[in-house]
Amino acid sequence: MSRDILSAIQENMHTFSKGQKRIAGYILESYDKAAFLTASKLGRMVGVSESTVVRFASVLGYDGYPQMQRSLQKMIRSRLTSVQRIEVSNDRIADQDLVSTVLQSDVDKIRLTLEELDRENFDRIVDVIVEARRIYVVGVRSSAAIASFLSFYLHLIFDNTVLIPANTSSEVFESLLRVGEADVVIGVSFPRYSSRTVQALNFAMDRGAATVGITDSDASPLDTCCTYLLKARSDMVSFVDSLVAPLSLVNALLVAISRRKGDELSRTFTTLEQIWDEYGVYEKVPE
Repeated sequence: MSRDILSAIQENMHTFSKGQKRIAGYILESYDKAAFLTASKLGRMVGVSESTVVRFASVLGYDGYPQMQRSLQKMIRSRLTSVQRIEVSNDRIADQDLVSTVLQSDVDKIRLTLEELDRENFDRIVDVIVEARRIYVVGVRSSAAIASFLSFYLHLIFDNTVLIPANTSSEVFESLLRVGEADVVIGVSFPRYSSRTVQALNFAMDRGAATVGITDSDASPLDTCCTYLLKARSDMVSFVDSLVAPLSLVNALLVAISRRKGDELSRTFTTLEQIWDEYGVYEKVPE
């Protein structure tokens, strides 16, 4: 189902049974919480059976409750305010051990990212980056950490990497002034998605550059402005964005790129090690 699930519920409200209307009313009023409830728990919340909840998902056109739940979760990622995210997180963790819950969630996101990774698409992205005349990287707010990490290592591998400053829209467009068909622009954006990253990728695409989006799903706004999507699962941990899986995937991307460079990269790092040693860049740890 491609349309907004809330709109679908409102449009079909008159066709629902009494129990289904209870479910619909709860979702419309508390979709931020409903998106993370199991079918049985949602049923208990509104006073209906688990099977009624499952049938409700089917009535809306979903293959099952898990698909409806994923649709809700995708929809709310860009809608939730920081306050709502804190409330959702508190509800999800409840009385569970906080550290174990958060770390296990990160482990699950890495596992799902690995299971869902399109290896052929991954290899094509490596090719595009290695062959590019210039490599631009952009990420805003919490995604800036991923963009900075990626840019730092790409700069050590290549001499044509540009990390786009994104404090203002004008800085983005000024940095991309000379972008063209032989270039690649990599945009990193996770919920809540940054409009500046989307603008940068649209600008680059209009000028014929290849665009790579590192994001969480096909529902991301980066899908419409990217030649390639590299998807990694993210999660909302209170107001904090969990970006463990995206960072791990970027790490894999960098390793794949470095292997393509082979002996050339080895020579580069031999020179760098000499410079770092000569100028005392790193502290020497006693043996």
